[in-house]
Amino acid sequence: MVDHWFEPSAFLIAMMACIGAAAATVLGGLSVFSSKQPNPRILAFGLAFAGGAMVYVSLVEIFAKSQTAFIETFGTHNGYAFATLSFFVGIGLIMLIDHLIPNPHGELDKGSVASINSESERKYIANVGLLAALAITAHNFPEGMATFFATLDNPSIGTPLAIAIAVHNIPEGVSIAIPVFFATGSRAKAMLACTISAMAEPVGALLGYAILAPFLSQTVYGIIFGVIAGIMVFLAIDELLPAARRYAKGHETVYGIVTGMALLGMSLVLFKV
Repeated sequence: MVDHWFEPSAFLIAMMACIGAAAATVLGGLSVFSSKQPNPRILAFGLAFAGGAMVYVSLVEIFAKSQTAFIETFGTHNGYAFATLSFFVGIGLIMLIDHLIPNPHGELDKGSVASINSESERKYIANVGLLAALAITAHNFPEGMATFFATLDNPSIGTPLAIAIAVHNIPEGVSIAIPVFFATGSRAKAMLACTISAMAEPVGALLGYAILAPFLSQTVYGIIFGVIAGIMVFLAIDELLPAARRYAKGHETVYGIVTGMALLGMSLVLFKV
């Protein structure tokens, strides 16, 4: 391990970069303050936005990180094979959880403008929002490690990485806040959910520094990112997009998907390092 990784100044700079990137999730959550009352069409757009953003960032960015990590150890062909295997292991894990603890997809009738305020509908939205928040929070742990260690090793590399992560954390904050707000009617709870998710990044950095640093390897990173990509894609397809369609009256679902993908794609194009 590099000697300067133990210097307090280097540690503080790396941690500040990580916290700054994470704070952008809370910034995205402020979107709930533009919604005065629950509107099913806005909810449909927000859920589809979350689904599109999660699918895009999983397949384009997170899976690519898994592939890159494996390639460094196993070469191009085997690296892609192991990344693909990790991806489907993630899908298998979340499918197993879904089988053991099924969600009540069939217990509710097709949503309508009036039913969004019913107790059963609020519970349904809350469940979907919770799954989205958990998936995003899970991938924030290794993301926080990546930002922290990159900045710790070389701030000139870590800083633009932190900026890139901050930019695509903004739509992730939107993805978390909107369903929580519509489920609870509370902007405070929506912001709390965003804050908890954001905290995963500095917590992941601290865990990596204090506990995992001696064991981290490109193979471990490859497994983590591959599994998370699979989990996020499955949740988007199984939970977020059907829920969005449930409340849509027009083209809100497809517009939300495309907008979520576009904003994530734009952040990656502008700030790719």
